[in-house]
Amino acid sequence: MFDYQTLKLIWWVLVGVLLIGFAVTDGFDLGAAILMPLVGRSDKERRVVINTIAPHWDGNQVWLITAGAGLFAAWPLVYGAAFSGFYWALLLVLFALFVRPVGFDYRSKLDNTRWRQSWDWGLFVGGLVPSLVFGVAFGNLLLGVPLELDDSLRSSYHGSFWQLLAPFALLCGVVSLSMLAMHGGSWLMLRTEGAIAQRARRAVQVLALVFLITFLGAGLWLALGGIDGMVITSSFDPSAALNPLDKTVVTGNPGWLGNYQRYPITAVAPLLGVLGGVLALLAASGRSSRLAFLGSSLAIVGAICTAGFALFPFIMPSTFNPAASLTIWDAVSSRLTLTIMLVVAAVFVPIILCYTTWCYVKMWGRTTTAHIEENPYGLY
Repeated sequence: MFDYQTLKLIWWVLVGVLLIGFAVTDGFDLGAAILMPLVGRSDKERRVVINTIAPHWDGNQVWLITAGAGLFAAWPLVYGAAFSGFYWALLLVLFALFVRPVGFDYRSKLDNTRWRQSWDWGLFVGGLVPSLVFGVAFGNLLLGVPLELDDSLRSSYHGSFWQLLAPFALLCGVVSLSMLAMHGGSWLMLRTEGAIAQRARRAVQVLALVFLITFLGAGLWLALGGIDGMVITSSFDPSAALNPLDKTVVTGNPGWLGNYQRYPITAVAPLLGVLGGVLALLAASGRSSRLAFLGSSLAIVGAICTAGFALFPFIMPSTFNPAASLTIWDAVSSRLTLTIMLVVAAVFVPIILCYTTWCYVKMWGRTTTAHIEENPYGLY
């Protein structure tokens, strides 16, 4: 079917596509929840916000589950190292995500102001925490992870939770937070009317500026701030079996810019991120909800691809022992596993895409306070 090297590249692309799919779809769910206290000034307005995302959030979150499954299947060493090194951060995300389904289903069950306000803030936290932590995680990958592998390829993490909160990583967290909140605001522009849409429009304008400033600032920090990326200096066989310790790695890639110099076409990614943010800003200023949503989506694609292209072929660089860094070439599953999983993905991903598209088509339309008044108990 495909040779081993090609399969490794295909799965690098597929996992990246799954992460982008999660960020674009579930990203506006998270962003809308973050903006709910700002754009929803009354109980009915907050219910409008909830009803734009509640019918879709569980399907959108499947992208994250699928990406995790793909990570486990394609790069088991990366999966194991990430879930041990980032254990507390991932638990924080998990508990924040727990609030969402409960909040959507139980928030309007009681006509009690304190009850509903408590769930509103719970949904806000459930959107804020994952949006921030995802960016912090990417920032730590660019900084490098204190990871070690022994002779049996068992990973050990030599850092702490607080070590993850480095200034650059927190800046990346702000990039992610502003980007997804901007995306949520553009979604609310697209799916609501009146005062809610106007407040969302103003939020998108502010958040687009924050995203552009922090995204460009993170790029300048990488280029000029003394953050060294890594490069493989020894010869290696991309078609060889799993053996992460069979290579030589040095920190000779200033700012992780090496791939952009070797492959100038990759500069399309950061350019797309900037153009997406600018388009969202201009479209929000011009009251064009569709263009604003397109711009925020392009910004997400550009930002994620920027990090992915910079790190390639590294998935989890190690600062403790650079030779133990995990890459797409040597931390990967067997050729048979990749082949079987590729067949499964080729069958089921199109089915999921078709079903998801059908759901959006059938449930499309703008949600207003009039809908809430007409269906006081039939909606979220």
